[in-house]
Formats: sequence, C-alpha cells, structure tokens
Amino acid sequence: MRSEIFSNTEQQVPGPGFVLQNAKLLKATVNGEFYARRGAMVAYQGNARFEYQGMTSGEGTMKDKLMRAAKGAISGEGVPLMKVVGQAEVFLADKAADIFLIDLDGSDALSINGTNILAFESTLKYDIRMITNAGALAGAGLFNTILQGTGRVAITSKGTPVVLETNQPTFVDPNAAICWSANLNVQAVRSEGMGAFFGRTGGEQWQMNFAGPGFVVVQPSEDAAGIGQTGTQQSGGGGMLGGLLGGR
Repeated sequence: MRSEIFSNTEQQVPGPGFVLQNAKLLKATVNGEFYARRGAMVAYQGNARFEYQGMTSGEGTMKDKLMRAAKGAISGEGVPLMKVVGQAEVFLADKAADIFLIDLDGSDALSINGTNILAFESTLKYDIRMITNAGALAGAGLFNTILQGTGRVAITSKGTPVVLETNQPTFVDPNAAICWSANLNVQAVRSEGMGAFFGRTGGEQWQMNFAGPGFVVVQPSEDAAGIGQTGTQQSGGGGMLGGLLGGR
C-alpha cells in the first residue's frame, strides 16, 4: 500500500513532554499529568485518564480557588481545562489551528487569552486574573490567564503570528492578541474620532494599548471569538522574547 499520508509517522521523543507532530497537532508524552483544553484530545495510545478541572483547581488557598470560581461564573471566560493523568502518548488539536510551543524558565510570567491555550505542563502555576476597566469593550472578557514557573505551554493561533516588541507605543486588535508579557500595562483605547459621534465608524472602535518592556504575540485574525480583554494588568516579568516561539 502506498500513499504520501504514510510519511506522516508518529514523532518519537525520549521522555515525557510536548512535541509538535506537525503544525496543527501536538503530541504530549505523559508519565504523570499535564493540563489541556477540554475536548482537545483527538487520539491517544497507552493508559490515560481525563479529569474535569473546575475553576477552583490550581494553586493557592481555598479562598483563592473560590475567587477563581466566582470570576469564572461572572465572566464565562474561565479556561475549560482537563487534567490528563497516566502513562500515554496523547495527541491534541483545536479546530486545525496552528500550534506553537513556549518554554517558561521561571523568570517570566505570561498573560494568555484563554481561547488560545491548548495545553501546559503541570510544573507551571496558573491563575485567572481580573483586568481592571474591563467593561470598556462590549462583549469583552473580564479575565485572562497567567502562567508562571518553569515548563512548556502549547498555544494556538489562526495563522502564523507575529511577535511585536513593545519598546514603542503598540496597539493591537483585541481579538488578535494571543499572549503578552505579564508585566505590561494594558489599556483599552478608542480609535474613533468625531465620526463615532455622528454614528460613522471605521470598524476599529477599540484597540489594546501595550506599554512597557516586553512583547505581544498577534495572530493574523480578528475572529470575534478571540480575546477582547482590556484594561490594566500587572504581574511577573517579560524577557522571554528571544526564545518565544522556538523548541527546546
């Protein structure tokens, strides 16, 4: 039997961890546990168990966990996670979106649009943070996800993204922002002038303004299902630009 399809054989890895099977498929070799977006599993080999993770999961005191649950109930923006446990090779995807791997080395925290998280290693701590002034955008999310520590995260993008350094005023469509340095100041700004007063707009009413040393990753898509998160948020640090979209 002959076909080009048989050239796409399974990637082999020496131990547990994430590797790209191809641009749109993640292979996660697990001997323990990791976290993934619920419903992202497309196949697995071995013994794996998929456990629902509510908003009260994660690091922190019970008060912190209950606060996350309250935030998720208010916003509807909680990341729908599952914990993958066992000894297996698990394949993950999200509607054939492009997948990129980011390695955090403990010196930086990453702020991510929850819709772009595919999976992350259990060595990373995660939290849901409220963004102040979040009511500025109609239909915008009130919260975003912070990952910090040492480990690997797989993110998705609709097309190949661009990484912009924020060493000058940087403005991004809210639905195109995938992730950014968690230390950045982020504010929603209106782009319209007097035209908005008379009911005439250019279709770009709001942008996210990023300020501070760091980066923002932007996808070539303005899908309304994207982030739409606004306001000012501070935490962590931002110096991982050099190895952002590379492999280990």
